[in-house]
Formats: sequence, C-alpha cells, structure tokens
Amino acid sequence: MTSSYFRPSVDAMTGYTPGEQPKPGTKIIKLNTNENPYPPSPKAMEVLRTLDGEWLRRYPNPYGDDFRHSVSQVFDIPHDWVIVGNGSDEILNVIIRACTDNTSKIVYPTPTYVLYRTLAEIQPTQVVEISYNDDFSLPIEPLINAQGAVTFIASPNSPSGHLVPINDLRQLATQLSGVLLIDEAYVDFAQSSALPLVKEFPNVMILRTLSKGYSLAGLRLGFGIANPQLLSGLFKVKDSYNIDAIACAVGTAAMLDQEYKNECARQVKVSRVQLAQNLEELGFKVWKSQANFLLVQPQTADAEALYLGLKAKGILVRYFKQPGLADKLRITVGKDEQNQILLTTLAGLMED
Repeated sequence: MTSSYFRPSVDAMTGYTPGEQPKPGTKIIKLNTNENPYPPSPKAMEVLRTLDGEWLRRYPNPYGDDFRHSVSQVFDIPHDWVIVGNGSDEILNVIIRACTDNTSKIVYPTPTYVLYRTLAEIQPTQVVEISYNDDFSLPIEPLINAQGAVTFIASPNSPSGHLVPINDLRQLATQLSGVLLIDEAYVDFAQSSALPLVKEFPNVMILRTLSKGYSLAGLRLGFGIANPQLLSGLFKVKDSYNIDAIACAVGTAAMLDQEYKNECARQVKVSRVQLAQNLEELGFKVWKSQANFLLVQPQTADAEALYLGLKAKGILVRYFKQPGLADKLRITVGKDEQNQILLTTLAGLMED
C-alpha cells in the first residue's frame, strides 16, 4: 500500500499558517491580520447591492478587463501592463510556477511574508533566504550574488513595516538577471512607491492588493503591473477564469474611488503615529512603520505571554514563534477606540 499520495516536497512542508480568523459576529478586537478597520467604498458596496444575475450566469472576462482599465486610469499605465489575480497571493503563485523549476532559485530577505517560502516549497524550487541587516536595511550585495530566477522584496515589509528605498530596488533591478517582484501590499499607507521602476526595467513587477488600503480582504482581488513581455508568460500559467465577475465589478468601483481610499488610509496613518507613541510610553520598542501595523518588542514582559493574555481578553494580535521574532508582536492599527482598549489591556497585563 502506498504510504503517501503526495510528492516528497509536499510531505516535508508544513504549509502556511494564516492569522486566526474568528467567525463573523464574534465579539473580538481583531488586530492580527492587517485588515483595514474602515469599511469598503460606498460606491463598491452599491455595485454589490445592484448585482445583475446575468453576471453570474455567464463566465467572466478571462483577464478582468474592466478592472485592468480602472488600474490603467488610476496609475496612468496601459491596461495591457496589468495582470489581475484572485488576491495578490495568486499572482505570487503564478510567477513562481512560470519562472522557476527545481534547478532555479527564489531569493528574498528575511524576516518577511512567510508565504514566499510556502509557495516555493510547493513548486518545488530552491529557496535562498538572506537575513536583513539589523537596521532592516536591504542586504543588496548578497541578494545580487544569489541571482534568483525570482527575487521577492516586500516594501513596505511585513512584519517590520519598513519601506525599501527606491534606489536600493533600482540597484537590484539593474544587476539581477531574473525577475524582481516588489510586493507593495501595504503601499497605500506609505510615503512612496517603486512603481516608476516598471517603466525602467523589463524584469520588474509591482504587486498590489485590494485587501489592505481598499478594505476588501474578503473579496480576494490583487494585481501586478509589469512590461507586457513579462506578463505574457504569466497569462499562459494563470487559471482561465481566475477573476470572478463580482470581484471584478466591485473592485473596479473601489479602484476608481481613490478619494475614499486615500481618506481611510490617512486616518490609519494618523492612528499609527498615536499608537506607536502610546506603546513607547508603555515601555515597548516600536519600529517605524510605513504600513498599517507596528512591530513592537516588550522590554519588561514576555511577548508570547502578552499575546496569549490579550487573546484571553478578546484581543487578537500576531505572534510569530520563529527566530528573530519570538520576542516581538505585530499589531494591526485599528480604529482609535480599539487601539485604546488594546493599550489599557496591555498596561494591565504588564502590571500583572
């Protein structure tokens, strides 16, 4: 009898562990998976309320063209420079499948988004992890020397929240022979973007999502921007109808409502500054963040104990039990009233 039905690489991997998702309606303050605390655009919700059943009867446009055109309009880039995915995670998966095999390498600095490793293990392909410098500056030379078929750089990075300077990314793009994918999932909360690099370099892709800045994590819609020459191979690999009609329609309305998205992001950034200051006053070391979360280190308490204590009191934050992060917490920026309850609860736990 066969001992396993799976490839050895699948048997060996542990799989991605998402942040805890309580059931809808659960009374809990959820600050663990970096959702936007504000609701989606009213214009996006109106599309959902007036959904035409005919959209569901028929197959959707295979390329999500309405959404591609909205991205083209907002970012002033031709629509054929855009690929749409069932969340940005799908595009990560597509680019690994299209560009790597068991003789090539995926390279990225760490700590970062742990799904990169999971997707590489599924392929399978070789993984090269290069530690960030202590100040989270980019280890440029080691990344160049590794010469990955794909190099992932999250900017702003998770869980650190730091933004990688565009000139560092430009230096990478200049000297890498493979694809440089710049994952800008949190860019709506940042001061700047690396988007200009896609016009400079045919091997650069910018990856975006509607999960964070647009408050649409439940919709599963993301997109990549790159030279059509790079996208051509990805279109061969993606599923034939990977974007459903509802996601395309709602996402298009949300994308075109930049004024609403920008105002929600502004409120998050104001709250981020205040939360960081308050946590420092409680005795935490707080890393400067360009995202909608903070990486913090308690100076007089155990991080895991605080995570468990908060959870017991109905507040979820993210704890990573791995080297370099086991003494830290990642806290999503919530609404001000949620942040205040978090701070009061933390103060009580630390006194105990």
